Amino acid sequence: MWTTLLSKMKTDLQQKVQYSLLVGADYVPVNDWIGHTLVLDYQNRIVCSSCQKVTNKSFSDGFCYRCFISVPEASDCVLRPELCLAHEGKGRDAEWELLNHLQPHVVYLALASQVKVGVTRSTQVPTRWIDQGASQAVVLANTPNRYIAGCLEVALKAHLTDKTSWQKMLKNEVPDLDMLLKKQDVVSLVPEAFSSYICSDAEVVHISYPVQAYPEKVKSLGFDKIPSISGRLVGIKGQYLIFEDGSVVNVRKHTGYEVSIRLA
Repeated sequence: MWTTLLSKMKTDLQQKVQYSLLVGADYVPVNDWIGHTLVLDYQNRIVCSSCQKVTNKSFSDGFCYRCFISVPEASDCVLRPELCLAHEGKGRDAEWELLNHLQPHVVYLALASQVKVGVTRSTQVPTRWIDQGASQAVVLANTPNRYIAGCLEVALKAHLTDKTSWQKMLKNEVPDLDMLLKKQDVVSLVPEAFSSYICSDAEVVHISYPVQAYPEKVKSLGFDKIPSISGRLVGIKGQYLIFEDGSVVNVRKHTGYEVSIRLA
């Protein structure tokens, strides 16, 4: 049995994505749990992922409210890159912005429930795609910072969604598409102001997940309402644990929750 503060699972793109969970100072391979009955017991304690103080409620990626409204990791431009001010030397923390947002970013097309447009720091490829449960992804543009990537994303939102249906993604309801042809179609929609950033690389990244059986229906469970969650683990996709009965747990959503974990 392990007791840990939950955090986003670490991923490694191999023939099947390899997942591991930080427990203390070590990473435990989560793929090994598939096929076993997994028991997760919430210990009624949440620790802020920034200040490490105990909090009654978690915001965003495991922040207490005070950190949620003050730390750069929870800035508006994290979800809306077009609001980034790092290129103007502004932001909640100028040094953090320099290291994270005033860095090369990509605008990409990912296929999870449907084709979506997204933005991520170049160093987060392919991690970001795996976390979203994408089956395929391709880089559309390379930009020097988050702001320009965000502006291009906004321009393309008139033609593409920037959301993923997590239910369809977990049921593996993925349309059969040629992502290179889709990229060619989208390139024709890119405004002239962004044309110099278009990536000519034709590589499509294919991602396969360790899932024994996809559910026909999915039900999301959370520790705020259910203190103990158990069932036979049949797969992992995105940041979700998938159980045999169709229930799922979003591990990343519960960042900072203290949970005991055992295989029954």
